[in-house]
Amino acid sequence: YTEAWDADKKSIHVMPDTPDILLAKANAANVSHKHYVQAWEETKKKGYDMRADAIPIKTAKASRDIASDYKYKETHEKEKGHYVGCPSAKEDPKLAWAARAMALQNDRLYKKAYNDSKTQIHIPVDALSVQAAKECQNLVSDVDYRQYLHQWTCLPDQNDVIHARQAYDLQSDNVYKSDLEWLRGIGWLTEGSVDVVKAKKAQELLNDRLYRTRPEQLKFTSITDSPDVVLAKTNAMQLSDV
Repeated sequence: YTEAWDADKKSIHVMPDTPDILLAKANAANVSHKHYVQAWEETKKKGYDMRADAIPIKTAKASRDIASDYKYKETHEKEKGHYVGCPSAKEDPKLAWAARAMALQNDRLYKKAYNDSKTQIHIPVDALSVQAAKECQNLVSDVDYRQYLHQWTCLPDQNDVIHARQAYDLQSDNVYKSDLEWLRGIGWLTEGSVDVVKAKKAQELLNDRLYRTRPEQLKFTSITDSPDVVLAKTNAMQLSDV
């Protein structure tokens, strides 16, 4: 039953120009490492000719000389021992350069021009900022904020003046305490005051002598013929050495 199918499977032929086959070949060429480095390998086989005066060679040599520590210090090494003194410090280029650097780093000299020009600023009186500052000063000024009322002159016999005086007298502390002025300077004894009486009562309550009565203060007469007294006398006679 499957013999014909198995024979048919072996006879399948795919056309080489189908889209799938072409796409697979293109992908294989793209991912192939051999094709990727083929141009570089062919260039290496041809060899190269690099002259000593080529621009890249000169650039590399110049960079190497700049980066070389020996070339960097070559001028300094040549100048050692050839220094000639100057007649003054101002004529010495290195000392002048150091003084210039110190002057640039000096904060006082840095702000000298600013400090000299601070007191030479002239602002016109009608400038917008000056007018705004004046308006702001008027708004926050306590003098202009408090407008004192006019000093009116009233007749002393007016009803409102009399009423105001009576109200002031009622509210015045001097008038309120005027009935106690006759007591000022009079001596006063504390005996009989509320605080003194309260202290005495508290002392009496806390007094242990008044709270407890001593036994020796009680009037007591013992009975001579009581059983306890007779028993005590008998025991004393029995224990007596005499």
